[in-house]
Amino acid sequence: MKPDVAPGAETLKLIRELIAFATVSRDSNLELIDYVRELLRPLDADVRLTFDQDKRKANLFATLGPRGVPGVALSGHTDVVPVDGQDWSSDPFAVVEHDGRLYGRGTSDMKSFIACALAVVPEFVQRGLKTPVHLAFSYDEEVGCLGVRDLLADMAQAGIRPRSCVVGEPTEMRPVIAHKGKQSYRCTVRGLASHSAYAPYGVNAVEAAAEAITYLKQMARRHRDQGPYDRGFDVAYTTVHTGTIHGGTA
Repeated sequence: MKPDVAPGAETLKLIRELIAFATVSRDSNLELIDYVRELLRPLDADVRLTFDQDKRKANLFATLGPRGVPGVALSGHTDVVPVDGQDWSSDPFAVVEHDGRLYGRGTSDMKSFIACALAVVPEFVQRGLKTPVHLAFSYDEEVGCLGVRDLLADMAQAGIRPRSCVVGEPTEMRPVIAHKGKQSYRCTVRGLASHSAYAPYGVNAVEAAAEAITYLKQMARRHRDQGPYDRGFDVAYTTVHTGTIHGGTA
């Protein structure tokens, strides 16, 4: 924690309490959501919850200040990645402060931002908000941004459209205006089996897939060499890669 951005006592308290909820993506986050809802209850917040199919997880969307006009959304996710198989020297769900840093699962990504937002909204409300502040806390970001889809659908159905959004992902305190989008594809290549002695009579799916991978590599080089470029990103061009490949029987 740098001295000029060190969190206050209330923020530290909230960080510790939020980290104590072991909201690994595979587990429920409802206790944390209930905790946040209780914090917001005295602030006359309009709170909306959207649940996953099994009712084990929920998104929370809260509005403070005037209703019916576009506001500023503070967005974060409540889930964290697992700690299984990791050699922690302390309980990952109990914050430890050492050498000016806070250690615990989710201190960076991204419960500290949620704590910061919750710490300041009472002051916002006390001063009187002319523009609404929205809190948008989702589930299952770490496993494909699953929860935010239902959250956005609920907002659209309710006619809620914030004029701006601050996403509190860790960026080392640097403002970042955007991140790249992503598209994922699964390609299945089917061949025709034959004995190796009669290879010309068959179709080798592995070889065909290798040609497709080579084509993707050529596409990646073309983006690298010809753009288009956006110098706002560390890697200024579109990237293409093959993640995994499985195939063959003998």
